[in-house]
Amino acid sequence: MENLNEDFDLNGFVAIKKFFSLNDIAEIMAIVGQLVSGKLKNMSPEHVFYENKNDPSTLKQLQHLDFYDPFFRNLFAHTKIQSLAELLLNDAVVAKNMQWFNKPPKVGRETPPHQDGYYFMLEPNEAVTMWLALEQVDEENGCVRYIPGSHKKGMRPHGKTSLLGFSQGITDYSEEDFKQEIPMIVGPGDLIVHHSMTIHRADANFSQRNRKGLGFIFYSSQAREDQEKHRQYQEKLKKEMQQSGKI
Repeated sequence: MENLNEDFDLNGFVAIKKFFSLNDIAEIMAIVGQLVSGKLKNMSPEHVFYENKNDPSTLKQLQHLDFYDPFFRNLFAHTKIQSLAELLLNDAVVAKNMQWFNKPPKVGRETPPHQDGYYFMLEPNEAVTMWLALEQVDEENGCVRYIPGSHKKGMRPHGKTSLLGFSQGITDYSEEDFKQEIPMIVGPGDLIVHHSMTIHRADANFSQRNRKGLGFIFYSSQAREDQEKHRQYQEKLKKEMQQSGKI
């Protein structure tokens, strides 16, 4: 675990193989399936995102799963997960959001290069995002790509993109940035974790496969959120999502 902390500090991300067993993943997939098939109507519209709202097969994101199902509440509070967040941030943590992600086959769009901390609006900007692979994820179906060490180089300029849900992206992303990227090839049960300041992106899903995962976001207990600024951003994003038919 000491090396894990050192790698995270150096690179701004780590990958842990088989963090959860295949049996665990099968159970998670089953519960998500039940939620999608019968309970989406109980979720707030701003927590359910589609590539195209008129096509249920393009469901791309579910926010705050822990609000809607005790299974996910318990998973979010799992000691194994929270202890890892505390180790990597060297601090007590606050659980903020649990998400389900997919890039549907052929229609799952790219994720622009960004830093999560731009959206989090924290001071200090100390947080981690964990991404648990529920399926095989590779370069063909849109794996995450990191720039190592970028978490130590400050916030890059962000600007509006055409990708709602990722409405802000790095505006000066260069060929040199692309050359530095490390693709994260992961399988079911593997976990990748990155710092809120780590630059990352993902390609579109050009394959015939889904690309499903669970996300966990933890803030350092010392981080303070600009709540008014964050509220205004969320309201603006919700309006844009509604106008575009994403929610």
